[in-house]
Amino acid sequence: MNTSFKPLERPAGLADRVYHQLRDNIGSHQIRPGERLQEVSLAAQLGVSRTPVREALARLESEGMIAVEGRGFVVPELTDADIEEIYQLRFLLEPAAARTAVAEISSPADLASMAAAIDEAVTADKNGDFRAFLEANSRFHNAWRALIPNRRMSKLLDQYVGHVRFLRVLTLGDANARKTALTGMKNIHAAFKKRDADAAAAAMHKHLEAAKHFLITAIEEIDQEKAAEQSASGG
Repeated sequence: MNTSFKPLERPAGLADRVYHQLRDNIGSHQIRPGERLQEVSLAAQLGVSRTPVREALARLESEGMIAVEGRGFVVPELTDADIEEIYQLRFLLEPAAARTAVAEISSPADLASMAAAIDEAVTADKNGDFRAFLEANSRFHNAWRALIPNRRMSKLLDQYVGHVRFLRVLTLGDANARKTALTGMKNIHAAFKKRDADAAAAAMHKHLEAAKHFLITAIEEIDQEKAAEQSASGG
């Protein structure tokens, strides 16, 4: 092969790092629905060239995290149809993934991260610390997902993890939602400890049903607040 290549000037994986940064910011509501995203301003804020930003935005757009609007992108408001689609996927994939993950447990050490995350969530709930609870909840789900033997399934779950974090931000500010989520986490962990694949799948499904219920309630409250604000302003 006679073709010569010039050395790459930018660090390998820079676009991937930009992608994860933006996805995390969207998921944590640091970038909010309706907010516009443009290459030039993002590149300046992140201290990178426009190329990795462009690649990251294209990836986020392909996953439905952002949408094209004019000459830039925008974080869309999630519709009822979006939520139904996300939870259809979650109901199909996560119980099945939990079932396969249970079979991969070889020692108590495999469950240590799950147990630690639950302890952190308990402390955060007692302190009323929403952000700490959110992070503990994410660590719990990352811990059991790390046991999934099917790499393609794991990658598919990872594609909508940003959406899921975004939805958790909407719900876990509510104390009842946090307590219900904590109960679900404990039930999932108990099934994993027993190496009971059927119980793990059932606990995961029940956990998702509760999450969807609180999400719908939260969105209804947001819609009511918006309607009241519009009425008050004469809109």
